[in-house]
Amino acid sequence: MISRFIAFILLVYALGFAWFSIWLPQPLDLRTTDAIVVLTGGAGRIDRGLTLLQDGAAKRMLISGVDRSVRPHELAIQYKAPDKLFDCCITLGREAIDTRSNGIETARWLEKRGYDTVRLITSDWHMRRAAFELREALPKDIVLVYDAVPTEPSLSMLAIEYNKYLLRRLAGLIGI
Repeated sequence: MISRFIAFILLVYALGFAWFSIWLPQPLDLRTTDAIVVLTGGAGRIDRGLTLLQDGAAKRMLISGVDRSVRPHELAIQYKAPDKLFDCCITLGREAIDTRSNGIETARWLEKRGYDTVRLITSDWHMRRAAFELREALPKDIVLVYDAVPTEPSLSMLAIEYNKYLLRRLAGLIGI
């Protein structure tokens, strides 16, 4: 009886991992939102946010998790974006140190500005956990849309992220 239960749990885990790995979130269309939130940490994320902001997909953008030593002008040079874009429309969030604090930082930023819709930009393999953390921190009436940056994650990267996602969901169920 116990061995069947363990086999069942392992089967559910393996099927969940297959779902998690095969059906990674995808980039979003060009629909507009009040704001864009980019989580630092992966290639292509800030590029995607800047492109969308310049194309008019949102009014403002938060880059969450920026190191305290980074200056807006440095990012403008690195990403070949005009300084005036950083001056008018981009906030560098410097409080977040992990995915959970990205959610908290983002919720505070959105609340201050009264935005109702937000586009979340992060890597495809990171999107599910990032969206969960943001959903936990945001009021229920804010519309959150996912815009994943395509990557080619390794199997080990997917396994690590899947385990983090499961553990975070479990922690959420028990109120942590």
